[in-house]
Amino acid sequence: MPDLVLVDTDARVRIVTLNRPEARNALDTALQRASAAALVAAEADDGIDVVVLTGADPAFCAGLDLRELGSTGDNLKGGGDGPEGNPFAALWQMTKPVVGAINGACVTGGFELALACDFLVASERAKFGDTHARVGVTPGGGMSVFLPEAVGVRMAKQMSLTGNFVDAPRALELGLVNEVVPHHELVPRAVELAHDISGNDQHAVRNLKQLYDENRKLSGADAIANEQRRFRSWRVDPAEVERRRAEVVARGRNQ
Repeated sequence: MPDLVLVDTDARVRIVTLNRPEARNALDTALQRASAAALVAAEADDGIDVVVLTGADPAFCAGLDLRELGSTGDNLKGGGDGPEGNPFAALWQMTKPVVGAINGACVTGGFELALACDFLVASERAKFGDTHARVGVTPGGGMSVFLPEAVGVRMAKQMSLTGNFVDAPRALELGLVNEVVPHHELVPRAVELAHDISGNDQHAVRNLKQLYDENRKLSGADAIANEQRRFRSWRVDPAEVERRRAEVVARGRNQ
């Protein structure tokens, strides 16, 4: 039996691939546990700076497995409440950036997995849909929080209340994804961006990720105050700045 999750490493980038293609990577309990374990392992690995999360073609993730949902319903609970068994909780607690590489249909629970990533790159074949209302369940993976942050409350309501799908070009227009690329370029492009992140000072990267994640929960004034607190407590290492100076200048000129 093939592994439910494929794990590859490219230098300091971990590529995690949901691998139930025959079921469009639908989330049964076993896949939830396996994907959560892979994310937790990447978070704990000192040799990894960035994670790329994708799916085995033809889909990214079709959401909760409706066969299990319609029988035992065990996959509503996932593999547990903590990050070790729940991929949503695992993504929420990541201190390392996660780039979502959306290769195909990204639906409901799968859509929530994507929204839990730090940003998304999409294949031209990607499409996004929230079908909670079609199935008759309520979100538990962050849809009502993260979708309106991405596309605005009115568009989020339209997507959730109708259950209609949005294709890749429209997702780019809405700001749901950062880039749309030809299908064969998807994972290489996501890995390229992950290497760009990995090439930076990782203490600064994780500080910035945490700052954005904290400030999304605060009012404008409180968010500015939070940033100022971090700014005042941050310690610059002059030797490290000098070590990186030539590389920073060269990279900027190349861009």
